[in-house]
Amino acid sequence: MAAPSQTEKFAACLRMLKDRSGRGYDRLGKEAGVSGSSLHRYCSGLGVPTDYRVVHSFGKVCGASPEELRELHRLWALADTDRNAPAVTAVTTEGGPEPEPTPEGPVVTARTAPGPAAAPPVTAPAGTGKPRRPRVPEKLSSRFAVLAGAVVAVMGLVAGFVWMPADAPPSAEDGLLYSSACKSVSMGQHDECVREVQTLLMRAKGRLAVDGDFGPETLRTLTAFQVLAGMPASSVVDEETKKALYAQKVSMATWSPDKVAKRIREVFSEDPGTAVAIARCASFLDPLWVLPNTNGSRNWGVFQISDVRLRELGGTPLRAFDPEWNIRAAHRLWSARHDFHDWPSCEAALKDAKSTENAKDSKGSKDTVKS
Repeated sequence: MAAPSQTEKFAACLRMLKDRSGRGYDRLGKEAGVSGSSLHRYCSGLGVPTDYRVVHSFGKVCGASPEELRELHRLWALADTDRNAPAVTAVTTEGGPEPEPTPEGPVVTARTAPGPAAAPPVTAPAGTGKPRRPRVPEKLSSRFAVLAGAVVAVMGLVAGFVWMPADAPPSAEDGLLYSSACKSVSMGQHDECVREVQTLLMRAKGRLAVDGDFGPETLRTLTAFQVLAGMPASSVVDEETKKALYAQKVSMATWSPDKVAKRIREVFSEDPGTAVAIARCASFLDPLWVLPNTNGSRNWGVFQISDVRLRELGGTPLRAFDPEWNIRAAHRLWSARHDFHDWPSCEAALKDAKSTENAKDSKGSKDTVKS
């Protein structure tokens, strides 16, 4: 029996949330801002939304917890990658078995452990069946031996005076990412190359788990790192990114969620509670939160300001990662109509949550009167 595809796993998660909510497709679609027929198609595994905001809104109106929303985002990203990934043709050696697919990624035709480059083959002279070995004169060989001994002795003396910190980052020559096994590191990959990238991102103060799985969390952190390093946000670990990771000159340290919430309340003095709830819904109060969309655009920072809005506000992704700038820019958007229309998914989820709370309060009041 074939293992379920990423789309089927994503659809199963949607169905679980829908069944738990106890509501029909039409009602959920109205609250989430999408048609009921589209929701039915997604839950049936017949399609994947091109915009994650639809998925996020659906999860919120179904009462998904922050952990469930993260898992829903992970499944959506993998399903979308699986849908858009080009077909990979397996290349086999004569008489050898076909390669097996990795747990969460495309077929990998060969994966070798990093190691020194293979020496060039030694050819045999015509008419013989044995390879020719280079001959070194005995005198020259002995001179090489003496010279090698002297070099080793000098290195031993130097080592006594040179101190190397134990946690010094590996150089380009020693880094695993420069091996032949790690020529490409991207979304959906699961191996030691990904683990190396995650380890280096964590050393740069990035917030992520080191599990060797290149999922949405690693993608977000890598994208933020590339922006902070002043390079294109390619979402792929290319040569320029490898150099920046090993150089360890970029710091991803930023404000804590508590500090973000406090500043939002100060700036949004007109409606501080709703503003904090909107930001928590949009980014979990993470100043470096990035949400990629399948159309190539992205949303940035605390209030997930879109590329279009950034251009209108005269900002850049790098500026959007500054929590002070992001919060003030969001307040400028709010001031246009004194509402949160720029965050429709989160606003709809908040209204639904308030309606549920009001219903519970009303029921509690009635029970009190009866008693």
